[in-house]
Amino acid sequence: MHRQIRQLTTISRQIINFKSNPESHHPHQTPFHFNSSIPFHSSPQTHQKHNLSQPTTPNHPQSPKITDTQLNSDAYKVQTVLKRFNDGPDEELEEALDGIGIQLSEGLVVDVLKRHRSDWRSAFRFWNWVIKGENSGGYVPGSRVFNEVIDTMGRMRRFEEVRKVFDEMSERDGVVNERSYGIMVHRYAAGHRVEDATDVFYRRKKMGMELDLVAFQTLLMALCRYKHVETAEFLFHSKKGAFVYDIKTWNIILNGWSVLGNLREVKRFWNEIIRSKIKLDRYTYGIFINALAKAGKISKAVELFRAMWEKGCTPDVPICNTVIDGLCFKKRIPEALAIFKEMNDKDCQPDVATYNTLIKHLCKIHRMEKVYELLEEMEQKKGHCLPNDRTYGFLLKSSKNPEDVSGLLERMERNECKMTDDLYNLMLRWYMKWGCEEEVQSVWSRMERDGIGPDQRSYTVMVHGLHAQGRLEEALKYYGEMVSKGFAPEPRTKLLVHAMKIKSNERVVTERRNTWHKPRMKLK
Repeated sequence: MHRQIRQLTTISRQIINFKSNPESHHPHQTPFHFNSSIPFHSSPQTHQKHNLSQPTTPNHPQSPKITDTQLNSDAYKVQTVLKRFNDGPDEELEEALDGIGIQLSEGLVVDVLKRHRSDWRSAFRFWNWVIKGENSGGYVPGSRVFNEVIDTMGRMRRFEEVRKVFDEMSERDGVVNERSYGIMVHRYAAGHRVEDATDVFYRRKKMGMELDLVAFQTLLMALCRYKHVETAEFLFHSKKGAFVYDIKTWNIILNGWSVLGNLREVKRFWNEIIRSKIKLDRYTYGIFINALAKAGKISKAVELFRAMWEKGCTPDVPICNTVIDGLCFKKRIPEALAIFKEMNDKDCQPDVATYNTLIKHLCKIHRMEKVYELLEEMEQKKGHCLPNDRTYGFLLKSSKNPEDVSGLLERMERNECKMTDDLYNLMLRWYMKWGCEEEVQSVWSRMERDGIGPDQRSYTVMVHGLHAQGRLEEALKYYGEMVSKGFAPEPRTKLLVHAMKIKSNERVVTERRNTWHKPRMKLK
């Protein structure tokens, strides 16, 4: 559960808003998190320039309105068919889908695709069926559908399919939009295909989009997010004549070195910013404080934090969270709680990230009384302090038995907190460890129903858990299913499966040997 920082794009702060999630400033975490569910260009100027205020879809007759209940029902029908014909030929699958008799719509197709984010093959086969039938059915997929397919294929490193879908998009007027560009750049960067990511930027003109600073910042942010900081800085320097850089652009590179945990490079680029005479903002300070905290220089980070107050450059909540997290990591809990109190006194109100930071570290040292005191305070404040999935994730990690899990689930439901893949996998791990077979199957079914798994982690939990219980054949079955879905097993899982296969073969040989040496009955 270490995907732990928010996308740094908001309308008020434009591209580099150094927001913090509580865990974003842990010494081993990254301060950028790609969230494909939101637009990548978020400044007011960008919305006007790229016309992102309205979704871009082709002109076609609008489908009749479908209720949410009907949508869920139809999506479940499609999901069931895709699962049933998962290994069957395309012709049989398409015939079965034709036989459902559902009315396709943008919302339904997106819903089905989201349910198969961890099963790229089913998602791609469904998309092919949609494309084949669009001329006869009257439904024409729009940007949301294409973007969802590209995101799913890119996440699973199916770049051949990404290219195929993108080529199909490019042939249609008004389908490729800024979000398409952002997804492509981030997915290529995540797959370490740096040249492809850069090429997408230069292809913007062919796609009817401008080579502007905001698009360039998106490229830099993607490269830095996935640790290609040297390439990002090279592009940064090579394009100085093409764009007038603002402090946000400098911050992207500075933060990239911070992501890598390279304090020396952070200091070097910090000095370069100072020499440029550009005015620093609080996010520049926040990145430097974060880098110091990650490097274990928490005293220096606190010193700079205090200096910000004295200079009138008021730290915001994310920066306070950085310092609190760094102090907690160094076991300086009382000092962290003191800053937590100061935030209230100085009208810098803590948010859910602040509480999560404290809860995370307090759970580690088993101060559960203080943890639940903070949790109740969060529930009372509500709003931006209401517990979220990360809060319950830390609490689930501290669970001792199935009853603890049940109590947390009830609390989640009361606070209207939705389940995530991280929480499902954590529950799966606990139930496997405790031998709760019925609960394991229930969680697995709910993951499939909600369309947020099972993913590679889920199968890994099952393989290792079943092995620990001596159920080798079942473990190998789950491993085979995992590989068939395109999930890459971890090295430890490969070693375990290799050992299981050897053991299974030895068992078969032993059984055969016992059969051969079994005394024969003498005929009278």
